[in-house]
Amino acid sequence: MTSQSASTLRSRYVAQAASDLEENRQQQRELAERITVLKQEEALLSDILNLAERYEGFADASRLPEQLQDKPVAAKAKQAPAGVAARRSTSAKTTSAKTTPASQTAKAGAKGKSRRPLLGDLLADLLGQYDEPRLAKELRDELLEKHPDRNPTPQVVRNTIESLVAKGRIRRHKQQRSVMYTLVKRGEADSSD
Repeated sequence: MTSQSASTLRSRYVAQAASDLEENRQQQRELAERITVLKQEEALLSDILNLAERYEGFADASRLPEQLQDKPVAAKAKQAPAGVAARRSTSAKTTSAKTTPASQTAKAGAKGKSRRPLLGDLLADLLGQYDEPRLAKELRDELLEKHPDRNPTPQVVRNTIESLVAKGRIRRHKQQRSVMYTLVKRGEADSSD
């Protein structure tokens, strides 16, 4: 083997190693982003489960509290430490049957106002117009177009849709890296129970 061929071989190995190193680093970045997304989904799903446990005893859905349309649920959960959230959910179970004076005041104030439709109902109505699955972004864009008075953030729309999935009103479909949704028809919901 000549010194020129050894030099060429060595430069090929160096180039291949540099290429492999860059590919490795790119894969690490992608995995780190995926882990971040999975942790956010975990927090959201944990919140949904906590809410489901909290309101398990409610047979009448009209008695459930309404979510504020401009506040994402996941953002509140991330601000509070895990221990606080656990204490909150256990204390909520003990006080959920009681009606506090603050909630009575809120109900009295709400009677005087004209009620806007809930964001979940609007999204379900929009989704019911289609037979094929839709992206949350598409639903939000259509909501902004048809209801200019509403301006929920993309996260609020996703949280609301996911809460409807948890209630069995909407079905989630995963296609590669996209999550799409369809409305569960009345007959489908009854037969799946």
